[in-house]
Amino acid sequence: MSDSSDLSGTSMDEAAPSLEGNLAPRSSIGFWRSRVAQLRQFVVAHVWAVSSLVGLVCLLYWPTLKYEFLNWDDLSYIVENDLIKSWHPLNLWRVMTEPVTRNFAPLTIATFLTEHTLWGLNAGGYHATNVLLHALNAVLVFAFIKQWTRNSWTAWIVAALFAVHPMQIESVAWVSSRKTLLSSACMLACGMCYLRPQRTVRNEAWGLLWLLLGLLCKASTVVVPPIVVAYDLLVARKKFSEAVPSQVIPCFLCVMLTLITMSAQNTVMGGVRTHMEMNKLEIVAIDATLMVRYLSMLAVPEKLCVLYDPPTQGIAVQIALSLLAWGGLTGFLWVRRDQYPQLAFGLATWYWLLFPVLNFFPITTLMNDRYMYLPCIVVFLVVVEAVRLLGVWVCARWGDRESTRSIFASLNAVLFVALIGAYAIASHRYLPVWRNPMTLWGHARQVTPTLAVVHIQWATTLQAHGDIPGALSSLQFAIDHCHPDPGDVKLIQEMQAEWSEVHTPDETPSFPGRS
Repeated sequence: MSDSSDLSGTSMDEAAPSLEGNLAPRSSIGFWRSRVAQLRQFVVAHVWAVSSLVGLVCLLYWPTLKYEFLNWDDLSYIVENDLIKSWHPLNLWRVMTEPVTRNFAPLTIATFLTEHTLWGLNAGGYHATNVLLHALNAVLVFAFIKQWTRNSWTAWIVAALFAVHPMQIESVAWVSSRKTLLSSACMLACGMCYLRPQRTVRNEAWGLLWLLLGLLCKASTVVVPPIVVAYDLLVARKKFSEAVPSQVIPCFLCVMLTLITMSAQNTVMGGVRTHMEMNKLEIVAIDATLMVRYLSMLAVPEKLCVLYDPPTQGIAVQIALSLLAWGGLTGFLWVRRDQYPQLAFGLATWYWLLFPVLNFFPITTLMNDRYMYLPCIVVFLVVVEAVRLLGVWVCARWGDRESTRSIFASLNAVLFVALIGAYAIASHRYLPVWRNPMTLWGHARQVTPTLAVVHIQWATTLQAHGDIPGALSSLQFAIDHCHPDPGDVKLIQEMQAEWSEVHTPDETPSFPGRS
């Protein structure tokens, strides 16, 4: 997608070693020593990029170390999860074989087990781990884009935007989103192994290992094989008969993980369920509008929230325009795939990364910020490269003079540094919303007051603080104004009956929460 020229005017060592080398160690000890040496060389060669990205993440997210657990999956994953409280062999077997909250993610649960041993139910330790994982992912984004574009400036800008964008806050500040952070790290490492024109046997082996680890962190990793096939067909220009067979084993692992996960999806809890009665054509129509909304939120991240209530009725014009836009773009890039292979691959990657959360396999929310954790990389890269290519065109148009390139490079740097700063400020302002259940659901009531689940969660938060009248009032508001579905109506009635009849002023408030 790019040559090695650097319009920012920043001097970089483009020949610096990558994270994937070609050394052939003679022993396992030598192998790991060589890997550590390559990693050290990469960090030293790009110390400015690595240190600045880690510094940005830590500076922005250090307040989360004082944040609490949330009554939104944190209870079932950590506070009330017996699986993370014992290293007994039988319990370890359960960790590796049992789903938690309808998700099979044994490596994610294993990290909670380790942390519970280290700091018990001190939420700050879990938050610190999330922050460090996000910093690691920002560095991996830099390394991946650097490998892809051969341009350190482009890679750093994309990674910095990834690090500080407000839509990433849900994935970092919410402990239960650990599975997103872990699986994303594995997917980025996997991409660095697989997405290269000429893959060695070692690349294939490492890619398969990272894929397996990612699958054990979160089921959405199953999109890796089709993304690799798209790369082989569109960018590496391989034949279909060559691209598909190479992903047989990865696909087998993905199918097995999918079957295990689907067997765990035997209940429907929480979230928003009205869309689950739509047929697949209706889902496609709604998805088209949601993808447009995601793009607008990435550009202007306003009114972010833990839950959204996107319209699904009375939006025929919006659906038609969205379908026309996505269909037209897809058709154009398919016809011109030989001329614009990277763009065609980028669009395919965008679709595949979003596929697990587009409700073709029903889930209880239509849209969430965390769904953009990896897809945003595609958008940021396209924007940064578009600006770079505009600079190349300007230089060619007005004469390839040093002064012209210098002026545009300066404008380019100022533009993106200002954009990174603006997103960082927006994130700093939004981050406190995730401090505790009171701030989270109080904010949600203001942004999405039409969702019954928001008022149910607000009620459980008030009940945990001993405000039973306020909790009952919130439940009644949900009944009267939010059109709850039968499942929520039943839950609300049970909560009303329990709190009205059982609670007395002398009782010690509990913290029940609903995941």
